Amino acid sequence: MEREKVELFKEVLKKLHEGEDVESLKKQFGELLSQIPPFEIPVIEQELIKSGEIDVRDIIKMCDLHVEFFRGAVSEAGREIEKLPNGHPLRTLYEENKQILKDAEALSLLASSTFSLPKDDPRRKQFYEKLVQHVSGLHRIGLTHYTREEMLIFPYIERRGITAVPTVLWSKHDEIRLKIRLLLNLLKKEESDERLKEEALELSRMLSDMVFRENNILYPTLKVLFSEGEWKAIKLLEKDIGYYKIEVTDEWETSAEPVLPHQMDPTVSPETYEKLPDEIKRVAGMLTPDTEYSLVRDNDMEIESGYLSLEELNAIFKTLPFDITFVDKHGRVRFFSGGHRIFHRAPTVLGRPVQFCHPPRSVHIVNKILKAFKEGRKEPAEFWINMGDRKIHIRYFPVLDKEGNYLGTLEVVQDITRIKELEGEKRLLDWKD
Repeated sequence: MEREKVELFKEVLKKLHEGEDVESLKKQFGELLSQIPPFEIPVIEQELIKSGEIDVRDIIKMCDLHVEFFRGAVSEAGREIEKLPNGHPLRTLYEENKQILKDAEALSLLASSTFSLPKDDPRRKQFYEKLVQHVSGLHRIGLTHYTREEMLIFPYIERRGITAVPTVLWSKHDEIRLKIRLLLNLLKKEESDERLKEEALELSRMLSDMVFRENNILYPTLKVLFSEGEWKAIKLLEKDIGYYKIEVTDEWETSAEPVLPHQMDPTVSPETYEKLPDEIKRVAGMLTPDTEYSLVRDNDMEIESGYLSLEELNAIFKTLPFDITFVDKHGRVRFFSGGHRIFHRAPTVLGRPVQFCHPPRSVHIVNKILKAFKEGRKEPAEFWINMGDRKIHIRYFPVLDKEGNYLGTLEVVQDITRIKELEGEKRLLDWKD
């Protein structure tokens, strides 16, 4: 029977190598493959790798089989999510997790394969390079999938009083981000086989564990709690962050108006609470939603990305670590920030043609920049000069409306002396108590 398993697996891999897709193979071999226990698959794969019957190109293809046949026991909650139309943000998260699970499997298999080969085996270098390439690509999980959850999903459940869950998940996300960075550095340093294999298998386990937590706990919670309007808002915002290895379609549609966290009713009805997964109810207890805070106050100004009072707006401009000046489309100075400035400005400059605010010797440069911006050549202009022992960075940006029409020019001036001296990283606060 053992040889039959190996031969069966070799037959499937051969067809994969020849370009046959997984769905077709499921129909041909699904019943037979499902009879092979999951723990036996790596043993068979190792035998085939050592015998030279498969190469690095087949590794990822084998992981499609892992996900489809041996890790593909979809929970009831998963089946409900799979019924959602393509393009629904929850379905998108779920589909990304399939890719993440596949990549976790590929990481485990690549690491096991690479370090099972003798160092003088000519295939080892090829496997090692593929492992480095694979780990390098995993950082995209944190940039896309995890970031969308942290920035777009977590605010809605936090507002409902579920704060422990996002805190734990975000911590786990960061552990995975750090582990990816660590493993990549160790690979580039060519650490010992034992250490590299250990770290790779641990990262694979962490990625798979996060998929399990999300698919079986987080996503069923979101399906119960979130309204169509909340999903609509998330859908509108998620493209700016991006997706992990999937193409997102627009099959899902809703007539609901988008609802942001500060606009929603955070209370959870007893009926809805009872539908939550037991793991969530154990952590959250009886929910205490955030109902006291009102984002929009009397006399607030609505800005595109928030609400501010005039007092706050002025204070923000005075606090900026650089100074700005705005020249309108007619070439007149309309605004400058207060607080510490590198180049002096006084209220007498307001309404003044910008050409009169510069030395006559540099007016031709000012005119050249304004003309280029008005004509739609949008590249910022920048200069840097020495002022004593300080390095000053000066930049000019075209300011455009939503349709791309020219509104004016923004001058940004910054002392970058200290910035140029920075080296390495500083991740801890060093304030003295």
